[in-house]
Amino acid sequence: RLAACFTDHRNPESIEHSVRDLVAQRDLTGERRVREQDRGNPLAASSTLNRLELGIPKSAISDRYKRIAADNEAMDRLLVDLFLESYRKPPRKIWLDLDATDDPLHGQQEGRFFHGYYRCYCYLPLYIFSGEHLLCARLRTADKDASSGSVDELQRIVGQIRARWPKTRIIIRADVGFCRDAIMAWCETNDVGYVLGLARNKRLQRALGKEMEEARLACERTGEAARCFRDFRYRTRKSWSCERRVIGKAEYLPGKANPRFVVTNLSTRDADAQHLYEDLYCARGEMENRIKEQQLGLFADRTSSATLRANQLRLYFSSFAYVLLHGLRRLGLTGTAFAKAQSTTIRLKLLKIGARLRLTVRKVWLSFSEASPYASDIAQILANLKQHPAWSPPG
Repeated sequence: RLAACFTDHRNPESIEHSVRDLVAQRDLTGERRVREQDRGNPLAASSTLNRLELGIPKSAISDRYKRIAADNEAMDRLLVDLFLESYRKPPRKIWLDLDATDDPLHGQQEGRFFHGYYRCYCYLPLYIFSGEHLLCARLRTADKDASSGSVDELQRIVGQIRARWPKTRIIIRADVGFCRDAIMAWCETNDVGYVLGLARNKRLQRALGKEMEEARLACERTGEAARCFRDFRYRTRKSWSCERRVIGKAEYLPGKANPRFVVTNLSTRDADAQHLYEDLYCARGEMENRIKEQQLGLFADRTSSATLRANQLRLYFSSFAYVLLHGLRRLGLTGTAFAKAQSTTIRLKLLKIGARLRLTVRKVWLSFSEASPYASDIAQILANLKQHPAWSPPG
């Protein structure tokens, strides 16, 4: 399905590696190579893979070498389709977590900018997750606001979700970098909930003064952190188009005040102030673990190609690698010691293991060491996977 997101303008009679072979690199033996000198070398050469990576959609049909064009919109749709297909029935409610992170650069890549917060030259990719499901990985230059492009991505994703799940409630969640009137106004217009971090200022801190004093006295009395909450209406003097519900967390740590604020369009019936902050907003921190898992465990930071377009394709490949491993974790690792394992652990302990491979006419034999400490887990994983039928198009 990922290979179907590419258009191949090459002459079919002159190629050995289809787009599917290039994406998956699956030829185990290299016996199908045309030239005898190439047989036994199963994988496509780097020059062939570069042509896959560097193809330009508008010119691929007439280009002499780079004749494979990636369809970014098709890959965006596929990420959301895979999320939708993971549910047997539409959920009552889903949360979409948005976050930006740094992707450090060490060359002269297109779109290279210095970011003052991260103190390095980098890209600033935008990620959108729903739980552990990856829905969007958009590479952006670092000279943009953290929220740049979020409304466009939300409009696309929410529209695709509602086309399949019209009754599912959608709520977005993000930190202060996404507390922008354009995002909140779009959510309010399109019946999407939001819980967003709100940067503190003098007006907000004054509004929380009574609760901060109560927290300070409680902290001094017990010697431990104390917190209380206030639920109130607030509007900025210039940047917001209307008044909105704000939750203030008045927290006092030993020797230090720690006020925090979130803004939301959820009603008090949906969640009171403490529940909304502690249970709903703070849950967004789990998304950061998913970003680290993809960037550190699945090489999403290997954006060393010269062009932004090619680096976006590399980010797509890393994203679909994450989707594959998350699918394995969700469907195959249930009931094993690896049910909650991260991608790095799965790669090191379940995929990168020694085995003897033997091909016959009817079967592929994998022989593992009898002393393998994970033999019973692998058997359980195979049994789990056999319970799930092959994918078929919905409807």
